[in-house]
Amino acid sequence: VWIFGYGSLVWRPGFEFTSRKVGFIRGYSRRFWQGDTFHRGSERMPGRVVTLLEDCGACTWGVAYEVRGEQIAASLQYLNMREAVLGGYDTKLVKFHPQDKDAEEPILALVYIATPQNPSYLGPASEEDIAAQIIVSSGCAGHNIEYLLRLADFMRYFCPQAEDKHLFSIEEALTSILPCLYYTEDSLEET
Repeated sequence: VWIFGYGSLVWRPGFEFTSRKVGFIRGYSRRFWQGDTFHRGSERMPGRVVTLLEDCGACTWGVAYEVRGEQIAASLQYLNMREAVLGGYDTKLVKFHPQDKDAEEPILALVYIATPQNPSYLGPASEEDIAAQIIVSSGCAGHNIEYLLRLADFMRYFCPQAEDKHLFSIEEALTSILPCLYYTEDSLEET
């Protein structure tokens, strides 16, 4: 079984796997439209994490993990708790295209996608509003800023040829806001 990750799974799968491949799926765009009240946020201040939006001309880069034997049941049990129960994601099968030039046919992979019917679904917002929400959110897996920056780093280092305007626009908005926050905190400490 192959499992495709396009958010935190690219750097923290949390399950044992046999192999991994960087690549993409077609027909979806990655968006920070899913709320998170556990891993990267709280009930009081939900974080923003990514989901996939059907988009005919788009492709989303990530990592596919191959799980075999006893790894299958353990990984699916773990992911069903992490993504479906706590995150509110549904599962779909997609065609994954490995980045390797020598790759043969696309691989069928399982992917978790949040839909607008999900109670934690936040939907669209401006990049500035998303960045402002990310800055103030933190959950049991860490700060929401870390989630955004790790995803942006993954795209830069493993998929430099790929364009993810939504992701990089939010990162840019975040870095333009952060100096103001540091200044405000320093000013408060001095008074």
